[in-house]
Amino acid sequence: MPLMQAVSSVSLAGGQGKTTVVLFVARLLAEQGRTVLVVDADPQSSLTTFLGHQVEPESPTLLEVLKKQVGTEDGIYKTRYNNLFLIPSDDALDTVQDYLAGSGTGAFTLKRRLATVAHLFDYCIIDAPPQRSQICLTVIGASDALVIPVETSVKGLQSLIRTLELIGELRDDQEAFDGDILGVVPFRDRWVGLRRTTESESNIESMQQITQEWFNQDLVLPSIRESEKFKQAINRGQTLHEMGQGELAYPIEVLVKKIEQLE
Repeated sequence: MPLMQAVSSVSLAGGQGKTTVVLFVARLLAEQGRTVLVVDADPQSSLTTFLGHQVEPESPTLLEVLKKQVGTEDGIYKTRYNNLFLIPSDDALDTVQDYLAGSGTGAFTLKRRLATVAHLFDYCIIDAPPQRSQICLTVIGASDALVIPVETSVKGLQSLIRTLELIGELRDDQEAFDGDILGVVPFRDRWVGLRRTTESESNIESMQQITQEWFNQDLVLPSIRESEKFKQAINRGQTLHEMGQGELAYPIEVLVKKIEQLE
Protein backbone atom coordinates (compact mmCIF):
# COMPACT_ATOMS: atom_id res chain seq x y z
CA MET A 1 0.00 0.00 0.00
CA PRO A 2 1.55 3.35 -1.00
CA LEU A 3 2.32 5.76 1.78
CA MET A 4 0.76 9.17 2.14
CA GLN A 5 1.83 11.83 -0.35
CA ALA A 6 2.48 15.25 1.21
CA VAL A 7 1.77 18.34 -0.90
CA SER A 8 2.27 21.89 0.38
CA SER A 9 0.86 25.19 -0.81
CA VAL A 10 3.71 27.69 -0.55
CA SER A 11 4.04 31.38 -1.38
CA LEU A 12 6.09 34.01 0.42
CA ALA A 13 3.48 36.74 0.65
CA GLY A 14 -0.02 37.05 2.04
CA GLY A 15 -3.09 37.04 -0.16
CA GLN A 16 -1.68 34.65 -2.76
CA GLY A 17 -4.41 32.00 -2.47
CA LYS A 18 -2.51 29.35 -0.50
CA THR A 19 -5.32 28.52 1.90
CA THR A 20 -7.96 28.62 -0.83
CA VAL A 21 -5.98 26.08 -2.85
CA VAL A 22 -5.46 23.79 0.16
CA LEU A 23 -9.12 23.89 1.17
CA PHE A 24 -10.62 23.18 -2.24
CA VAL A 25 -8.00 20.58 -3.21
CA ALA A 26 -8.48 18.72 0.08
CA ARG A 27 -12.28 18.85 -0.21
CA LEU A 28 -12.20 17.45 -3.75
CA LEU A 29 -9.79 14.63 -2.86
CA ALA A 30 -11.93 13.72 0.16
CA GLU A 31 -15.10 13.74 -1.95
CA GLN A 32 -13.42 11.31 -4.32
CA GLY A 33 -13.04 8.88 -1.42
CA ARG A 34 -9.42 9.61 -0.53
CA THR A 35 -8.47 9.90 3.12
CA VAL A 36 -6.96 13.36 3.52
CA LEU A 37 -5.07 15.05 6.35
CA VAL A 38 -4.74 18.81 6.15
CA VAL A 39 -2.15 20.62 8.23
CA ASP A 40 -2.59 24.29 9.13
CA ALA A 41 1.01 25.48 9.45
CA ASP A 42 0.12 29.18 9.34
CA PRO A 43 -0.18 30.93 12.74
CA GLN A 44 -2.96 33.05 11.22
CA SER A 45 -4.99 29.80 11.29
CA SER A 46 -7.28 30.65 8.37
CA LEU A 47 -7.54 27.01 7.30
CA THR A 48 -8.54 25.97 10.82
CA THR A 49 -11.25 28.63 10.81
CA PHE A 50 -12.51 27.79 7.31
CA LEU A 51 -12.93 24.15 8.34
CA GLY A 52 -15.06 25.21 11.30
CA HIS A 53 -12.65 23.91 13.92
CA GLN A 54 -12.52 25.68 17.27
CA VAL A 55 -9.23 25.20 19.13
CA GLU A 56 -10.14 24.51 22.74
CA PRO A 57 -7.89 25.42 25.70
CA GLU A 58 -5.36 22.68 26.43
CA SER A 59 -6.22 20.88 23.17
CA PRO A 60 -3.14 19.86 21.15
CA THR A 61 -2.40 21.73 17.94
CA LEU A 62 0.46 21.67 15.44
CA LEU A 63 2.60 23.44 18.03
CA GLU A 64 2.47 20.50 20.43
CA VAL A 65 2.92 18.01 17.59
CA LEU A 66 6.07 19.75 16.34
CA LYS A 67 7.53 19.99 19.84
CA LYS A 68 6.68 16.31 20.40
CA GLN A 69 4.67 17.14 23.48
CA VAL A 70 1.97 14.83 22.12
CA GLY A 71 1.92 12.05 19.58
CA THR A 72 0.97 13.16 16.09
CA GLU A 73 -2.30 11.21 16.22
CA ASP A 74 -3.32 13.19 19.32
CA GLY A 75 -3.11 16.41 17.31
CA ILE A 76 -5.45 15.19 14.56
CA TYR A 77 -9.16 16.02 14.59
CA LYS A 78 -12.12 14.99 12.48
CA THR A 79 -13.75 17.75 10.46
CA ARG A 80 -17.40 18.02 9.47
CA TYR A 81 -16.50 16.54 6.08
CA ASN A 82 -16.15 12.83 5.34
CA ASN A 83 -12.57 11.58 4.86
CA LEU A 84 -11.08 14.95 5.87
CA PHE A 85 -8.98 15.39 9.01
CA LEU A 86 -7.10 18.38 10.43
CA ILE A 87 -4.04 19.26 12.48
CA PRO A 88 -5.08 22.78 13.52
CA SER A 89 -3.06 25.81 14.52
CA ASP A 90 -3.54 29.01 16.46
CA ASP A 91 -1.39 32.11 16.93
CA ALA A 92 0.72 30.30 19.55
CA LEU A 93 2.34 28.39 16.67
CA ASP A 94 4.69 31.33 16.17
CA THR A 95 6.46 30.34 19.39
CA VAL A 96 7.80 27.16 17.75
CA GLN A 97 10.30 29.13 15.63
CA ASP A 98 13.08 29.04 18.25
CA TYR A 99 12.48 25.35 18.92
CA LEU A 100 12.87 24.50 15.24
CA ALA A 101 15.91 26.76 14.84
CA GLY A 102 17.62 25.24 17.87
CA SER A 103 16.94 21.61 17.03
CA GLY A 104 19.61 21.45 14.33
CA THR A 105 17.28 19.47 12.07
CA GLY A 106 14.29 21.79 12.05
CA ALA A 107 13.75 21.41 8.31
CA PHE A 108 12.95 17.73 8.86
CA THR A 109 10.85 18.00 12.03
CA LEU A 110 7.41 18.03 10.42
CA LYS A 111 8.41 15.24 8.04
CA ARG A 112 9.35 13.05 11.00
CA ARG A 113 6.15 13.82 12.87
CA LEU A 114 4.00 13.04 9.83
CA ALA A 115 5.84 9.78 9.16
CA THR A 116 4.18 8.24 12.21
CA VAL A 117 0.70 8.65 10.66
CA ALA A 118 1.57 8.17 6.99
CA HIS A 119 -0.12 4.76 6.95
CA LEU A 120 -3.47 6.32 7.92
CA PHE A 121 -3.92 8.75 5.02
CA ASP A 122 -3.70 8.85 1.25
CA TYR A 123 -2.72 12.52 1.14
CA CYS A 124 -1.50 15.27 3.41
CA ILE A 125 -2.14 18.81 2.16
CA ILE A 126 -0.23 21.52 4.06
CA ASP A 127 -0.92 25.24 4.25
CA ALA A 128 2.42 27.04 4.71
CA PRO A 129 2.90 30.43 6.37
CA PRO A 130 3.44 33.39 4.02
CA GLN A 131 6.89 34.23 5.36
CA ARG A 132 10.36 32.80 5.07
CA SER A 133 10.49 31.26 8.54
CA GLN A 134 11.49 28.09 10.37
CA ILE A 135 7.90 26.86 10.04
CA CYS A 136 7.98 27.42 6.29
CA LEU A 137 11.28 25.53 6.04
CA THR A 138 9.93 22.51 7.90
CA VAL A 139 6.78 22.52 5.74
CA ILE A 140 8.83 22.41 2.55
CA GLY A 141 11.07 19.76 4.08
CA ALA A 142 8.03 17.58 4.73
CA SER A 143 6.73 17.84 1.18
CA ASP A 144 6.82 15.37 -1.68
CA ALA A 145 5.60 18.15 -3.95
CA LEU A 146 4.79 21.86 -3.88
CA VAL A 147 2.18 24.03 -5.51
CA ILE A 148 2.80 27.77 -5.68
CA PRO A 149 -0.30 30.00 -5.80
CA VAL A 150 0.51 33.48 -7.13
CA GLU A 151 -1.76 36.50 -7.26
CA THR A 152 -1.89 38.06 -10.73
CA SER A 153 -0.21 41.27 -9.55
CA VAL A 154 3.25 42.79 -9.18
CA LYS A 155 3.20 41.68 -5.53
CA GLY A 156 2.45 38.16 -6.71
CA LEU A 157 5.38 38.13 -9.14
CA GLN A 158 7.72 39.28 -6.37
CA SER A 159 6.37 36.53 -4.13
CA LEU A 160 6.93 33.94 -6.85
CA ILE A 161 10.57 34.93 -7.29
CA ARG A 162 11.24 34.86 -3.52
CA THR A 163 9.53 31.48 -3.23
CA LEU A 164 11.55 29.97 -6.06
CA GLU A 165 14.77 31.36 -4.56
CA LEU A 166 13.97 29.68 -1.22
CA ILE A 167 13.13 26.37 -2.88
CA GLY A 168 16.38 26.57 -4.84
CA GLU A 169 18.37 27.18 -1.67
CA LEU A 170 16.79 24.18 0.05
CA ARG A 171 17.53 22.00 -2.94
CA ASP A 172 21.11 23.12 -3.46
CA ASP A 173 22.48 24.00 -0.04
CA GLN A 174 20.56 22.08 2.60
CA GLU A 175 19.17 19.25 0.47
CA ALA A 176 16.01 19.64 2.50
CA PHE A 177 13.70 19.36 -0.50
CA ASP A 178 14.02 17.09 -3.50
CA GLY A 179 10.38 16.81 -4.51
CA ASP A 180 8.34 18.02 -7.45
CA ILE A 181 7.01 21.46 -8.31
CA LEU A 182 3.47 20.70 -9.45
CA GLY A 183 3.05 24.16 -10.86
CA VAL A 184 2.20 27.80 -10.35
CA VAL A 185 -1.49 28.64 -9.96
CA PRO A 186 -2.41 32.22 -10.91
CA PHE A 187 -4.84 33.56 -8.31
CA ARG A 188 -7.45 36.31 -8.61
CA ASP A 189 -7.19 36.25 -12.38
CA ARG A 190 -9.34 39.21 -13.39
CA TRP A 191 -11.73 39.06 -16.35
CA VAL A 192 -14.15 41.62 -17.75
CA GLY A 193 -16.88 39.80 -19.58
CA LEU A 194 -15.24 37.20 -21.82
CA ARG A 195 -11.80 38.80 -21.78
CA ARG A 196 -8.94 38.70 -19.30
CA THR A 197 -7.77 42.14 -18.20
CA THR A 198 -4.55 43.49 -19.64
CA GLU A 199 -2.95 43.50 -16.19
CA SER A 200 -3.76 39.85 -15.54
CA GLU A 201 -2.63 38.86 -19.02
CA SER A 202 0.70 40.63 -18.55
CA ASN A 203 1.33 39.14 -15.11
CA ILE A 204 0.51 35.59 -16.20
CA GLU A 205 2.88 35.96 -19.15
CA SER A 206 5.55 37.08 -16.66
CA MET A 207 4.87 33.97 -14.53
CA GLN A 208 5.37 31.82 -17.62
CA GLN A 209 8.67 33.55 -18.39
CA ILE A 210 9.88 33.18 -14.80
CA THR A 211 9.13 29.45 -14.64
CA GLN A 212 10.69 28.97 -18.07
CA GLU A 213 13.88 30.60 -16.82
CA TRP A 214 13.94 28.53 -13.62
CA PHE A 215 12.82 25.13 -14.94
CA ASN A 216 13.18 25.33 -18.73
CA GLN A 217 9.44 24.79 -19.02
CA ASP A 218 6.23 26.68 -18.48
CA LEU A 219 4.80 25.49 -15.14
CA VAL A 220 1.83 27.86 -15.03
CA LEU A 221 -1.43 25.95 -14.46
CA PRO A 222 -5.01 27.09 -15.20
CA SER A 223 -5.85 30.19 -13.20
CA ILE A 224 -8.28 30.71 -10.35
CA ARG A 225 -10.51 33.56 -11.42
CA GLU A 226 -11.36 36.47 -9.18
CA SER A 227 -14.85 35.66 -7.93
CA GLU A 228 -16.90 36.12 -4.78
CA LYS A 229 -18.14 32.56 -5.32
CA PHE A 230 -14.99 31.18 -3.67
CA LYS A 231 -15.62 33.18 -0.51
CA GLN A 232 -19.29 32.23 -0.57
CA ALA A 233 -18.43 28.55 -0.90
CA ILE A 234 -16.01 28.77 2.04
CA ASN A 235 -18.53 30.60 4.22
CA ARG A 236 -21.26 28.08 3.41
CA GLY A 237 -19.00 25.06 3.78
CA GLN A 238 -19.81 24.02 0.23
CA THR A 239 -17.82 23.00 -2.80
CA LEU A 240 -18.01 24.99 -6.01
CA HIS A 241 -19.90 22.12 -7.63
CA GLU A 242 -22.47 22.16 -4.83
CA MET A 243 -22.99 25.85 -5.56
CA GLY A 244 -23.44 25.18 -9.27
CA GLN A 245 -20.06 26.77 -10.09
CA GLY A 246 -18.29 23.78 -11.62
CA GLU A 247 -16.61 25.99 -14.23
CA LEU A 248 -14.69 27.83 -11.49
CA ALA A 249 -13.52 24.48 -10.07
CA TYR A 250 -11.55 23.54 -13.21
CA PRO A 251 -8.13 24.74 -11.88
CA ILE A 252 -8.68 22.69 -8.71
CA GLU A 253 -9.58 19.62 -10.76
CA VAL A 254 -6.39 19.98 -12.82
CA LEU A 255 -4.30 20.29 -9.68
CA VAL A 256 -5.92 17.24 -8.08
CA LYS A 257 -5.12 15.17 -11.17
CA LYS A 258 -1.48 16.23 -10.94
CA ILE A 259 -1.43 15.27 -7.24
CA GLU A 260 -2.92 11.87 -8.04
CA GLN A 261 -0.14 11.29 -10.57
CA LEU A 262 2.39 11.49 -7.75
CA GLU A 263 1.46 7.91 -6.85
